[in-house]
Amino acid sequence: MKKSANTMTGMGEREQIVESDSKVSARPYPYAIMKEKMDALERLDLHFRWGRYGIRVLKWHLTTFKPGQLIKFHKHSEFEFHFVPRGKGTVTLIDHIYKLNSGMFYLTGPGVVHQQTADNRSGMEELCLHVDITRLPDGEGREEWGSEWENKESEACIQALTDFPLRPFMDQHDAMTCFLQAYMAWRSGELGAYTTIRQSLIQILLRAAKATVDRDGQQMLPARDIQAHRFEMAQQYIYDNYARPLTLQEVADRIQISTRQLQRVFHRYGVSSFSSYLEDFRLQRICEELVETSNTVESIAVNHGFTNTNYLFQVFKKKMGMTPLAYRQRHQLTSV
Repeated sequence: MKKSANTMTGMGEREQIVESDSKVSARPYPYAIMKEKMDALERLDLHFRWGRYGIRVLKWHLTTFKPGQLIKFHKHSEFEFHFVPRGKGTVTLIDHIYKLNSGMFYLTGPGVVHQQTADNRSGMEELCLHVDITRLPDGEGREEWGSEWENKESEACIQALTDFPLRPFMDQHDAMTCFLQAYMAWRSGELGAYTTIRQSLIQILLRAAKATVDRDGQQMLPARDIQAHRFEMAQQYIYDNYARPLTLQEVADRIQISTRQLQRVFHRYGVSSFSSYLEDFRLQRICEELVETSNTVESIAVNHGFTNTNYLFQVFKKKMGMTPLAYRQRHQLTSV
């Protein structure tokens, strides 16, 4: 008896679904390698400062829950991140039960009572991270190079984690891959492994926090006061090149603005003109060398951008009220 075309089509579709399911089940499981040494990361003495916070790792591992396994109600004094890379189950957060599927995660902060159950058929695997997060005393969180924005970012992240809703979320920012990155860095033992592990941990915190932050609530990225930055760049270029002929046009070209814009920048910071600023800086360096060395005035003039010694005498006397030699004698006697 011949089967109808519709029946044949239906069978074909089912065969495609079965084939597709087999491909999914056969897909390599990236976290399997972490089973080689499941507690490798938490054996490391990982503690460091991030912004104004001290971060200390207590647990950081992959664990497997057998089908139907129950982890009874308990709580921690630290933050515990639970990511589900495979399997499913349920979690009870205080008095609400939520389903857990692969690709989801939830966070239990200090003192949050929770209970977890693995699915009766499939069981569940979990990437688990326990971190103790401590606000450092003000003296330990002092401002350092580049610390301003790290302080702000860590502050915003920890606040988001502190206020994290008691329910599961999809790992839409792919924090789970950071577990694998950290493990592979430990496994390689290569130069830079510690930095990679540290960065992976921070990324887990940030990516988890971002799950609850809408686009309107995104933190502003570091931004310069562009005028102040341009003035600083112009200053630095002048300081590095003042001893040779230097023009307003050259400085403007180096910081990629017009001479008119550069003049406005100077005016904003109380500089009447480029030439007077350059001249004052040259005189400042000449005064230092007059006092600190016994070099001749002629050589000092050449070394600091005055090719004409007579012109230096004119400018110096007008600005300082005395000749270069008189300035040297007065200040060398004073220093003695």
